[in-house]
Amino acid sequence: MLKDQDLFEHLSAQTWKMTEDWYRSLDKSKAGVYGSTDPDKVALLKKQTHEFHLRFCVMFQKDNNEFVDGFQDWIETIAKDEAHLDTPIVEVIDEFFRAQQQYLDEIGAYVLSNKEQISHEKLMEWTKVVVLTFSKVIVEFTDKNSKAAEKRMNSQQQMIVEMSAPIILLAEKMGMLPLIGEITPYRAEIMFEKALAQSSKNNLEKLFIDLSGVPLIDTMVAQQVFQLIKGLEIIGVRVALSGISPVIAQTAVQLGIKFIDIEVYNTIAQALKQNRIHLV
Repeated sequence: MLKDQDLFEHLSAQTWKMTEDWYRSLDKSKAGVYGSTDPDKVALLKKQTHEFHLRFCVMFQKDNNEFVDGFQDWIETIAKDEAHLDTPIVEVIDEFFRAQQQYLDEIGAYVLSNKEQISHEKLMEWTKVVVLTFSKVIVEFTDKNSKAAEKRMNSQQQMIVEMSAPIILLAEKMGMLPLIGEITPYRAEIMFEKALAQSSKNNLEKLFIDLSGVPLIDTMVAQQVFQLIKGLEIIGVRVALSGISPVIAQTAVQLGIKFIDIEVYNTIAQALKQNRIHLV
């Protein structure tokens, strides 16, 4: 009677063939990692797939829990791989199922060629363990891939926020901070930290803060705006505001914020003209 070890040795000898067969039948029109025509990226994809097969075959040698634990580093690496993160998760899962079918077909062919030595019960046992193991791998991959994608998205958003508050130098010791789009409390905190740092670094004496690109502002953000103004005043930077919409003005009034000692202009163009700043 043939045993699990015999199947392990058979499958281990087929890993490269299974890899090449899988890639040959791959729908190259798919997005992301599967549609690349770059030779280096194709070679890496095949290498990753081959490593999957090498690890998967081990399931017929080890306890299932021990096998899944040993698979963790492969799952972790592929889940965080940039090419796979750029690939729709549904397409990655589809390829896992295609690989699963490869194993079921390969085991079926193996049983047929050795049908006198393999019982129906053993075939059912092998089939069940392949399906259950693929299910575990898919669930684990999906979880880690989702977390990696969320982490990457948060990092990208933070980078965008940190780069979205550049102070534009207008003239000697004068600058402008144009605020555009929705300002969340988090974005306000980051932007204003940058504004203070850049104002100090550039030895500014005056900073124009233009709010014309901000559709609305809540009470928390409004408070942060005026905290920024106070912070700038402490380091010797005078502030001029422009583009204050009726909604923002109403919020400021509700908060009891007074524009005493703060220059306020209808538009940034008006502010620059009044201060005799000419942009080329």
